[in-house]
Amino acid sequence: MTASTLEIALTYEHAMIRDLAAPAHEPEAARPDRRHETDWFYAIAAQHLAAAEDVLLPHVRHLPDGRRLVSRYVANARQLERALRFLKARQYGDSRVQHLEVGDVWQVIDQLLDEHEQLEADYSRMIGEELDDDGVTTLTNDLLSAEEVAPTRAHPFSPHTGTAGRLAHRMWRLADLAWDSAEGRVVPAKYHAHPKRDSALSHYLRGTPIPDSEED
Repeated sequence: MTASTLEIALTYEHAMIRDLAAPAHEPEAARPDRRHETDWFYAIAAQHLAAAEDVLLPHVRHLPDGRRLVSRYVANARQLERALRFLKARQYGDSRVQHLEVGDVWQVIDQLLDEHEQLEADYSRMIGEELDDDGVTTLTNDLLSAEEVAPTRAHPFSPHTGTAGRLAHRMWRLADLAWDSAEGRVVPAKYHAHPKRDSALSHYLRGTPIPDSEED
């Protein structure tokens, strides 16, 4: 069975997050001149989680046994967000988490990412069986667009779903941008925009022509 555009997009997103995580795993990532590598991974992962909660989970809720599926996803997302916050706090010298070993935090993050990727692979396949091709493509585009305006930090204790979740994500987006600016935190705006707007995947999903590489 051919993969849907949603499945393809999520596979691409998961690979991008893993690519960003790779340099942040290295011991040298703790150096001040390399903290941006952890910031990039953290920001993209947080945006992806929030966008999926806003766009995917309303469709998941209407699947058979949808409430349980949503609860399982949110439980994983909350744990992953907590681990992301521990990672950032450890990276920036928060005294409350200095007892944690970075390697142990990464072990938890990697385990939760594995579970997260499997959940989204399963859910996107189920959604693809319920919607027609146009519906799946619209949902995929909505997800990619939602990531562009999602919070850049993890907020595990805020509402994650429904109207309250969407409102919380909008509020945190504004607050995160203010704090990112105040702290001089590096957020991967250019990296994030590229795969959404310019990649072969983006053109495939949106049905737009791919520019000649010689003209770029």
